[in-house]
Amino acid sequence: MNFISAFEVIGPNMVGPSSSHTAGAVSIGKMARKLFKEKVTEVTFTLYGSFARTYKGHGTDRALLGGVLGFATDDLRIRDAFAWAEKMGVKYQYIADKEFVPDHPNTVDIQMTGENGTKMQVQGQSIGGGKIKITQINGINVEFTGEYSTLVVKQIDKPGVVTHITQCLSNQNVNIAFMRLFREGKGKTAFSVVDQMSGSRMRFWKRFDRTRMCRKYC
Repeated sequence: MNFISAFEVIGPNMVGPSSSHTAGAVSIGKMARKLFKEKVTEVTFTLYGSFARTYKGHGTDRALLGGVLGFATDDLRIRDAFAWAEKMGVKYQYIADKEFVPDHPNTVDIQMTGENGTKMQVQGQSIGGGKIKITQINGINVEFTGEYSTLVVKQIDKPGVVTHITQCLSNQNVNIAFMRLFREGKGKTAFSVVDQMSGSRMRFWKRFDRTRMCRKYC
């Protein structure tokens, strides 16, 4: 038997007309911001599918930008996201790619540049009811939703790294819900995505940051 949650019936707290095109878009933008550890100074949104066709009318443009600025889905500042971006010194642009056919119609690529020149690309999908899925980081295919407390670890695909991550988590009594490894190729850049049920991330990172094989992203 399939169950429907109250969240799916009522929907999220949000500003805007559409849970997929506004609330979901805000959440994708905000997740991208969390993954990027510098102050964002420039951002380019490349929209695909339904996003590309309706992003102005549904407020997806302001929603995505508001998320990157750090606004929550119910933050009234989303309506004035363009003005807030100017105040915060963030340059932005939108590219509507109506030719490419994505796996999901509500898909966006977010390319961010930080104050130190660092760049990062995040791809996300708004999958309905305000829920999202992150599907790519810096060209590497990943998959996580952020519904749990999530650790995303950039690493080198080498023996012992995953064991080190899980051992650090275990030492801090972190209860892992799911863990998946996504890699560019053997011996190349990889991401470990850990959805955790409980435990303290702060103490874990004090221990985990001592290794040079890994770098935390959130």
